[in-house]
Amino acid sequence: MKLSLEHFDKAFENRIRLQIMSVLVANDSYDFNSLKDLLKVTDGNLASHLKALEKEEYITVTKTFLGRKPNTSYAASDKGRDAFKLHLKALENLIKQQK
Repeated sequence: MKLSLEHFDKAFENRIRLQIMSVLVANDSYDFNSLKDLLKVTDGNLASHLKALEKEEYITVTKTFLGRKPNTSYAASDKGRDAFKLHLKALENLIKQQK
């Protein structure tokens, strides 16, 4: 049986980006500090992975102020949701083919 890898998305190869998208697809949005705490990553590590997803247009970024403090929140874009779902479907198909 031939394995098709056409729907595997390189953007989700990294476990942190996969985790970020999982959180954002399951929630309306998530702020930077909450993501950092949930995923247990450093500021720089999280920022670089968010930037990679933003570059692919898989997430949207909203910058606001809560009182006098800046707050950055992230949400999955429609393009990101679709790409993530295709990636998950490809993973499911891979698992089914291995049985």
